[in-house]
Amino acid sequence: MINVTQSFLPPQQEYQAILKRAWDNAWLTNRGELTKELEGKLKEYLSVNHILLLTNGTLPIQIAIRGLGLTGEIITTPFSYVATTSSIVWEHCTPVFVDIDPDYLTIDETKIEAKITSNTSAIMATHVFGNPCHVEAIEEIAKKHNLKVIYDAAHCFGVRYKGNSIFNYGDVSTCSFHATKLFHTGEGGGLFCNDKELEGHLYYHHNFGHIDPYTFYGLGINAKISELQSAMGLAVFPYMDEIIENRTRSTKLYTKEFENSSIRTLKIREGTTWNAAYYPVILKNEETMLHCLNELQKNNINPRRYFYPSLNTLKYVKYQSMPVSENISKRILCLPLYYDLEPEVVHTISTLLKHIHE
Repeated sequence: MINVTQSFLPPQQEYQAILKRAWDNAWLTNRGELTKELEGKLKEYLSVNHILLLTNGTLPIQIAIRGLGLTGEIITTPFSYVATTSSIVWEHCTPVFVDIDPDYLTIDETKIEAKITSNTSAIMATHVFGNPCHVEAIEEIAKKHNLKVIYDAAHCFGVRYKGNSIFNYGDVSTCSFHATKLFHTGEGGGLFCNDKELEGHLYYHHNFGHIDPYTFYGLGINAKISELQSAMGLAVFPYMDEIIENRTRSTKLYTKEFENSSIRTLKIREGTTWNAAYYPVILKNEETMLHCLNELQKNNINPRRYFYPSLNTLKYVKYQSMPVSENISKRILCLPLYYDLEPEVVHTISTLLKHIHE
């Protein structure tokens, strides 16, 4: 089966050599030397001011909401992974959805202001498939209305926008280091911000609220990454340029294959250095998409309906009509894309999909 993705696994002996350091130190968690080393390497590679590694990619969103003191309504996108909306609800805030741009698939910045009320505390937007939101427009709106901005940048490892790391936009950005992501720690995530005081505030939240073993800054939870996870990150890290290069080659092959077809591909925002995180295609309608999905699976090809469903239709939120997101979510598929995907396989998938779709 050709799955939508495969985790990149570094040579096992390299992982074990790094892991041995944790064994030798008898230090498996609580910010050991491997975690600190990985944070340093990522900080330099990503050109960010402050980074905090966490044990998964959802806790950064929840801690950002809590750390920024958000209450009431948070404006967000219906086109994202469920963690974006569920984290808002989990933290006892109300998601207020704004529909998406039909080309970029990110939140439609022209529709945000109409949804702002006296209860709005923040904007939480998702950079979809590594494609940045219109960050300048969102920043302008946030400043005008005194709102905080959180970016769910789960797909954005290595993405740059107009020469700057995408993680440097907004008050806080979050990222996922899940095993299926470009860079991974098996399971893990990151918090990014530019403000030193805020970084310290978020740090306490992720470590039970400790200042020292016997003193507490305030309310906190346990979101610390382990040395075992950090060891995987350190083993994967040296291969990042090669991983992105290989995936970029595959995305270019896909794009060339679909040049003269009716299959729609993702429009990348101008000024973006993209990371080839995913390769989504948008098909005619849901019926056609389901037929394509079924036929591809019959041929041992397993793409993914991603993102589906549109988050405004979840049972635990109040329904708000989002026609663009609802339409796109019903007819989008992410095609197989991973480090060692062979050109011949890209051609086979593309040819079969075009034949079914046309």
